[in-house]
Amino acid sequence: MRRLEGRRAIITGAGTGIGRASALRFAAEGALVLAVGRTEETLAETVAQVRAAGGTAEYFVADATKEPEVAAAVAFCIERLGGLEIFFANAGNTDRMVPLFEQTVEAWEGQFRDNTISAFLAVKHAGPHMKAQGYGSIILNSSTGSLRANGGTVAYSAAKAAVNSLTMNAANAFIGTAVRVNAVLPGLTETKLTQSTFDYARAKGSEGKLGGLTPLRRTGHVDEIAAVAAFLASDDASYVTGQLIAADGGISSTHPFGKFVL
Repeated sequence: MRRLEGRRAIITGAGTGIGRASALRFAAEGALVLAVGRTEETLAETVAQVRAAGGTAEYFVADATKEPEVAAAVAFCIERLGGLEIFFANAGNTDRMVPLFEQTVEAWEGQFRDNTISAFLAVKHAGPHMKAQGYGSIILNSSTGSLRANGGTVAYSAAKAAVNSLTMNAANAFIGTAVRVNAVLPGLTETKLTQSTFDYARAKGSEGKLGGLTPLRRTGHVDEIAAVAAFLASDDASYVTGQLIAADGGISSTHPFGKFVL
């Protein structure tokens, strides 16, 4: 199925993890992908993998938290690939587990810059082009940890909760057009950002406990998150906007109890 045939897609944070998996999935569905990120080496690897699989991709080195660089990435996509119909604002960052009363303003500012401002800039700079053409899909990467307490570090969870609010407000900024804004909320998924958790569990021989509080009793895979993003990018989701779509093994559907210890 090539639901994204001929569409131009920007994916931030495309050098690794969910971003790379999404670049591969979008391209497999026919999209022309612009992989955006801070590190040229990993972006080049993503593009090479897309091309090896028969897809079309370019890369653009940019920091998703810096407005001039996001604007330049959008302009590059429109000029080089001929347009822009999809923007997956996947780039983000997490922080360390620090007791709430010991956290710093600087750490909070970093989390909002990396997770919320990057999402806002995607909407701000992709939005006008999409609104003018009357069509487009913007997907923001949030987190299941944004929904309830103890789903992640406090600053990270708060920043992702702000992304949820941005999703709903941005969807309503495109009233009267076919431009849609949605968020995907991954549960625990092995990526560069979560690698230390998985490595720690493996070292203790307790990897099987990861995801143990979910109804599916497992963690997620980057390809599963990419599949949700591809759905939201496609016309299969043409009547879906302003929504927070959790891909979390069902953990957000319940109230896990007890202390989970690896």
